[in-house]
Amino acid sequence: MLQSFMNVFTTLGDTVVVPIVIFIVALCLRVKARTALMSGLLVGVGLTGFGWIINAFTPVVTKIVRQMVSTTGINLPVVDTGWQTSALVSFHSTVGITFFIVGLILEIVLFLIGYTKVFFATNLWMNWGFMIWGTLAYFVTKNFWLSLGLSIFMMLYVLLTAEVQADRYSSYYKINNGTVGAAHNMENVVPAIILDPLWNLLHFDRVHLTPDALKEKLGILGEPTFIGGVLGIIIGILGNIRRLGTLDAWGQILGFGVKLAAVMTIFPLVAHLFGQAFKPLTDEITERYSKGDTKGLSEEENIKSKKRWFLAVDDGLGYGEPATIISGTILIPIVILLAFILPGNKTLPVVDLVSIPFMVESIIAVTHGNILKTIANAIVWFSLGLYMCSYIAPIYTHAVAQYGVALPAGAVLIASFNVMCRPLNGLIFLAWISGNPLWIGLTIIVYAAFQVFLRTRRQQIWMYLKKMSDRNIAPTSNSNMASEIKKQMIKS
Repeated sequence: MLQSFMNVFTTLGDTVVVPIVIFIVALCLRVKARTALMSGLLVGVGLTGFGWIINAFTPVVTKIVRQMVSTTGINLPVVDTGWQTSALVSFHSTVGITFFIVGLILEIVLFLIGYTKVFFATNLWMNWGFMIWGTLAYFVTKNFWLSLGLSIFMMLYVLLTAEVQADRYSSYYKINNGTVGAAHNMENVVPAIILDPLWNLLHFDRVHLTPDALKEKLGILGEPTFIGGVLGIIIGILGNIRRLGTLDAWGQILGFGVKLAAVMTIFPLVAHLFGQAFKPLTDEITERYSKGDTKGLSEEENIKSKKRWFLAVDDGLGYGEPATIISGTILIPIVILLAFILPGNKTLPVVDLVSIPFMVESIIAVTHGNILKTIANAIVWFSLGLYMCSYIAPIYTHAVAQYGVALPAGAVLIASFNVMCRPLNGLIFLAWISGNPLWIGLTIIVYAAFQVFLRTRRQQIWMYLKKMSDRNIAPTSNSNMASEIKKQMIKS
């Protein structure tokens, strides 16, 4: 029965299934049929738009990245083949499809009983991010229940971090009571919070490197479209460094600049449409279930409201936001450089490099679009993640081979940078596959302590993160206003 259900899911695809699920969930929450239907349709339209752009852009950027790698002459044995392999394997394993049903039920129940403030079921496609770890664990241990338990534990841990950053995500990406909860988004919340005092000590909070600040200081030079074109040309040059004297090379360089400029221009438009799909839905749900108690409240009052909750949205919503895609694009050559210079690293990021904007969304939200802090956090965390990728790659390679995934020509081992470049997820995975009750128990105890802390200090945590992110806001508008007032006073 599970396999039949999954066949239906994979055949219809997320652009059909996710709108249907959102429509059904909305009706169950007593949302008007018209609102539910329009939200579901617009979500399908938005997901289709995201898919078109990413599918068109991915092969272009992948080709450039491969050329960048080939010009160095460095060969790393673990090749990144992309997250798609992980999703494929997850939906074809017994542990994976079992969790898909069990996990979905748990996500709904945990929300209804108030254990979590995040309703994750609306983003059910992203459950594969938990399913893959259980699938890998079963390959190692052959213990079905331990492997299923690991997938469930990964879900609980991700829901916790999703709730921690939910208010910041909703505020920064301007989606009312909406947040993300995918595994590849959430772990990066940890370094974003822990390392922030260090970046402030280094005065990174005073370096207002944000799209708005760039636009104000640089004019057209700070526009995402222009920045995309420049970054595209730079990456194109790096990929063609050995043949800059040829017309073909410059055709590719300038063509990639235009394509990246197009992505940075078009993606925010689709993201806005996607956000519009959720706004009437979340507005009606919030109004119905809050009984008007949160209407007209300030941001701080809204944070302190005990009736507030969040709807999980697709992370495609944030991909094309200017600070997100600028940070992600800048990090592509940086991550490749890290892979080459880190001693002992064996992983070569390739296909999943285009997914970096997805991976930094929560850092962007927590730092209020501070590009410098985002890049600094990513350098630290992705460096550790490359080592985790290298360590787990043999397990991943042999596990996915069971499901008929062929190795690329010349590759010894494969990995997914998006999936495995997560130090905490990797440590939890290694603790559980050890089978040692002490290590498994330790992960559960640490999670339980943080969950209790969140449940008893939720509003304080959200207020702290708000103050933390507000330090990154450029005081341009206020200073300009003060300057104008001063000028008027002098004239008088």
